[in-house]
Amino acid sequence: MHNVPFGVLLAAALVTTATVTASAQTAPVSGDKPTIILVHGAFAESSSWNPVISKLLQDGYKVIAVAIPLRGVKSDAAYLSSLMGSVPGPIVLVGHSYGGEVISGASDPSGKVRALVYVSGVAPEIGESATMIVGRFPGSTLGPTLAPPVPLPGGGNDLYILQEKFHAQFAADLSASDAAKMAVTQRPITEAAFNELAVTAAWKTVPSWFIYGSLDKNIPPAAHSFMAQRAHAKETIEIQGSSHVVMLSHPNDVVGLIERAARAR
Repeated sequence: MHNVPFGVLLAAALVTTATVTASAQTAPVSGDKPTIILVHGAFAESSSWNPVISKLLQDGYKVIAVAIPLRGVKSDAAYLSSLMGSVPGPIVLVGHSYGGEVISGASDPSGKVRALVYVSGVAPEIGESATMIVGRFPGSTLGPTLAPPVPLPGGGNDLYILQEKFHAQFAADLSASDAAKMAVTQRPITEAAFNELAVTAAWKTVPSWFIYGSLDKNIPPAAHSFMAQRAHAKETIEIQGSSHVVMLSHPNDVVGLIERAARAR
């Protein structure tokens, strides 16, 4: 087995992007509706939002499913902030897994962000890392499912989930064939990202909503509940029997929560 510090392996539970690109899908939009920006997590990619995107477009929202580099919280959040600057009008940020750290750290000097929605997402306190949050609660089984770290040319390592363990660990309530495709297309995250301390906690000033699965094996449900309570979430939903990828297995519930956040004042 590879030699990765156990704390770092646990932190990878957080998660839940190598080129800096963003893809936008647009439908007729009401002038009063915010743009929904969807941020994927580690071991996933922007297409992991596809069922959610379809329903949001049908309901007349402009949607951007951004491809996050997954190189580090600060740099990923800076990239998201740059994208937000090009979007006119109000925004709702939605983050899955590690993507929650990214939306928590994005800068919003113009006050465009109307709401934060955490989908099995991490909402760290300032000075807190993913490792700290996951390590506070028992239940994550991600560590033993990780492949040997991949050394990077500039130093550090990339992390992946072993393809043969991806289904049971990451997406147990999806079909085996769907999980297999996700395993093949998974995006790696740097090992260092999971130990990076948050310097911003947007949930302290922006209203937040949380949804997660009761059978999440990456981030313990108790951790999700703790973060939601700490953030004084407007609404918290635990989907019974759902895995870490609640946006794929229960897209209607996720869309409903996003749209309630979008309508809130």
